[in-house]
Amino acid sequence: MSDLYRELILDHYKNPRNHGELDPCDAHAQGQNPLCGDDIAISMNFSGDDVSEVRFTGRGCAISQAAASMLMELVEGRSVTELAELPKEELLDEIGVPLEKNPARLKCALLSLGVLKLALHRAKGTPLPEEWAGFEER
Repeated sequence: MSDLYRELILDHYKNPRNHGELDPCDAHAQGQNPLCGDDIAISMNFSGDDVSEVRFTGRGCAISQAAASMLMELVEGRSVTELAELPKEELLDEIGVPLEKNPARLKCALLSLGVLKLALHRAKGTPLPEEWAGFEER
């Protein structure tokens, strides 16, 4: 892992973007990675079909929390449809660390994306991707 990406992950972990809760909110979901204990909750508000505000709370490893922070920067202002189709590769590119060979770390990095898609599915009826179909709220 390059020093630049290591620093970026640590910066997002120590100084998370859009951290907190929205109350009231138009959409909310929470998810957990039972293998490592990572926990993420996401709340959103919409303006028409666009996300006007998004916040997350959680606890867990640096990768899961930094990935959630990075995802928050990718989400705000985008359309519900665009986010429902957001590929995991876009978030992984943003993280910048090759995680494909480390399945445990990959799950940490993608937890927030699963929670986001679950929140969109529940609030707006967007299709839930097959890989997230078994995702349960805790």
